[in-house]
Amino acid sequence: MNGRRLAAIVKKEFIQIKRDKASLGIIIMMPLLMMFLFGYAVTTNVDHISVAVLDQDKSAASRELIDNFRESTYFDFNYYVYSQKEISNLIDSGRVKGGFVIPANYSRDLKRSGSPQVQFVVDGSDPTVARTAMNTATILAQRQSMDIRVRHLEQRGVSLDSVPGIDFRPQVWFNPELDSIKFNIPGLIGLVLQNITVLLTAFALVRERERGTMEQLIVTPIKPRELIIGKLIPYVVIAFIDVIIVLSIGVYWFNVPVKGSMLSLMLQSLVFLLVALGLGILISTVARTQLQAMQMTVLLILPSVILSGFIFPREAMPLPIQLLGNLIPLTYFLEILRGVILKGVGLEYLWKDVVILFVIGTATLTVASLRFKKNLD
Repeated sequence: MNGRRLAAIVKKEFIQIKRDKASLGIIIMMPLLMMFLFGYAVTTNVDHISVAVLDQDKSAASRELIDNFRESTYFDFNYYVYSQKEISNLIDSGRVKGGFVIPANYSRDLKRSGSPQVQFVVDGSDPTVARTAMNTATILAQRQSMDIRVRHLEQRGVSLDSVPGIDFRPQVWFNPELDSIKFNIPGLIGLVLQNITVLLTAFALVRERERGTMEQLIVTPIKPRELIIGKLIPYVVIAFIDVIIVLSIGVYWFNVPVKGSMLSLMLQSLVFLLVALGLGILISTVARTQLQAMQMTVLLILPSVILSGFIFPREAMPLPIQLLGNLIPLTYFLEILRGVILKGVGLEYLWKDVVILFVIGTATLTVASLRFKKNLD
C-alpha cells in the first residue's frame, strides 16, 4: 500500500465533501436535528395531563384532594364542570384526557371513617397517556388515603409506630428520576453514528460511479484497497466528530453525563464503525444511483430504530422479533453505550457485545470489500 496514493485519495475525498453542499448539510444538520427531535419529541415522560373536575361536594376535604393531585404536576385541572355529561363532551372533543368526579357525600363519609368512591375516567385512545394517568392517580389516591387514616389514628390516640406494616424502600439505580431523555440520548449516539457513516459512505462510492469518475480512478496506479481505505478514512473522522457533537449536546444541554471511561467509549465505537462502514460499502456495490443508496439506507434505518431497543423495550417483543433484533448491530452497540454512559461499566461487562460487533463488522466489511473489488474488475 502506497502512502502517497492513499493520502491523495483522502485529500480528494475531503475536497469533494467540502464542495458537496448536500453532504455537508447531512454531516452538520442531521446529528443536530436528530438530537433535538428525539431529545424533546420522543419521550415516554407524560405530565401535565389535562383533566376536567366535577366537585359535587365543594368542601375543604374535596379541595384538599384536588390540590394534592394538582401539586404532583402530572395533572392540570383546566375545566371545572357541573355534570358528567360535560366531562364526556370534553373527552370526546379531545380537550381533556380525563375526568375527576368527587361525590356529594365525600367529606361526610370521611368524617364517619367511611370510604367515599371517587371516580377517575381516562381517555384510553392513547395507551401511554392513559397508563400514566391511571397509575399516577392510583398512587396519589393511595397516598391521600393513607394520610387520612393516619390522622384518624392520631385523633384516637393511636401511635403510628405501634401499627404493624412493611418498611418498603425501593431504589432506582443509574436513572433515579426515570427520565426517558437519559435513556434516549445514548441510543441517539449509536443511531447518528450508524446513519451518518452508512449514508455518506454509500453516497461517496455511488457518486463516483454515477458521475463516471470511477473508471478514471480504476485506470490510475491506485489499488482497489487503497481506493476503499482512502475514501473511508474521511467518513471515520466525520463520524467521530458527529459523536463528539452529540455527546456534547447530551452532556451540556440535556444534562446526561458520561459515567464511564470516554476512551473506552471511543474505542468500542470504533468497533461499531467496522460494521457501519461495511454496510455502506455493501450498499454501494448494489445501488447504481444515489437515490437507490438513500432508499436502501432508509430500509436499514427503520428496523434498527424499531427492533434494536432504541425506543421500544426488546423484552416486551415476541421471541421471534427478539431473535430478529439480534441480527441488528445497533442492538449490541446500544448495550455498550448505555452501559458506559449510564452505568459507568467497563469492558469486563461489555466484552460479549464488543466481540459480536467485531465478528459482524469483520464479516460485513470483508464481503463488502470483495464485492467492491469484483465490481472494479
